[in-house]
Order: sequence, then structure tokens, then C-alpha cells
Amino acid sequence: MEANPPQASEEKPSVAIADKDLPFLEKVMAKSGLPDIFDARDITEVVFRVMRDLMTTEAADRVEAELHEPAEITTDKSLQLEIADLWHDTNPIVAFLSRVRPPWQGPGIFKIDSDRFLFRVENEGGMPANVDREEVVKAIFSATKDELSPERIQEVSTWLPDKIRQIWEEA
Repeated sequence: MEANPPQASEEKPSVAIADKDLPFLEKVMAKSGLPDIFDARDITEVVFRVMRDLMTTEAADRVEAELHEPAEITTDKSLQLEIADLWHDTNPIVAFLSRVRPPWQGPGIFKIDSDRFLFRVENEGGMPANVDREEVVKAIFSATKDELSPERIQEVSTWLPDKIRQIWEEA
């Protein structure tokens, strides 16, 4: 191998792959700095959980209805899912409670403001120490917005607290 190293192909110049052609979790990985596709999956589920906690069940259902695209094209069964599968909570109790409780907004101890949103993502998602939580959230938002209609993008924006709404709009 040392005597005959691999050569770059001169037949096809390397061309960057457009974001729209990358599967969802690869987009999240590329834009967030997450080192692992499984981290991208796990943290995306947490971001989606916190987003759902802010929304009514009806609003969350409208978002889910638009997320039926493959999240990753792979033979690894643990990654063979749709983006809508990431939107569902893997914990059956949490999934049930998120459907029957009101949105966590307004006064009270359960209000989710921007700081609590980021705190939950960082702590519930097992975020690696070397990545910026806001960049990870922005990457997930960007990949999600690529899958949603303009109406859904606007609707989601109305549910998000101030700083998180700004990250959503910048994504």
C-alpha cells in the first residue's frame, strides 16, 4: 500500500452534497459538531420533547404530520426511523403525559423559558462536553425546518420562548 497509495479519482471532481440531499441526522451532525450519529439522534429526541412540551397536542400533531421522511438511510436497525419517529417520545409514560397535559407556558413552576429549554436539552440529552448547546439546537432546528411547510415553521415559532424563537428563526 505504501508503494502504491490510493489516488484521488480524476474522473469525478468532488462536489459538496446539498443539505437537502443529506438525511436528517447527518445534517444535524454536520451543523452541530456532534461527533456521533447516535448523539444526533438522542439529542434530537430531547429537543423535540421540549418543543412538544411547549405546544398543544393539536399543534404537535400538525408538526408530526409533516415529518414522515427517513431520518437516516442505513442498514443499522437502531437508526432506521422516520423523523416523525424522533418526534414521538420513546418513553411511553412521557409520551402519554405529553398528550394529556396543557402546554408548559405561563406562570408556574413548569414554565419553560429559554434557559430551561437549553438546560433540559443539555442535561436530558447527554450532550458531549465539547459542543455548544445552542449550536446543537440550531442545527436540529435547521434540519427540522427543511422538512416543514412555511405554515408549520411559523406555527412552531409562536410556541417558542424568546431566545429559542430567535435561534429557530436564524436556523
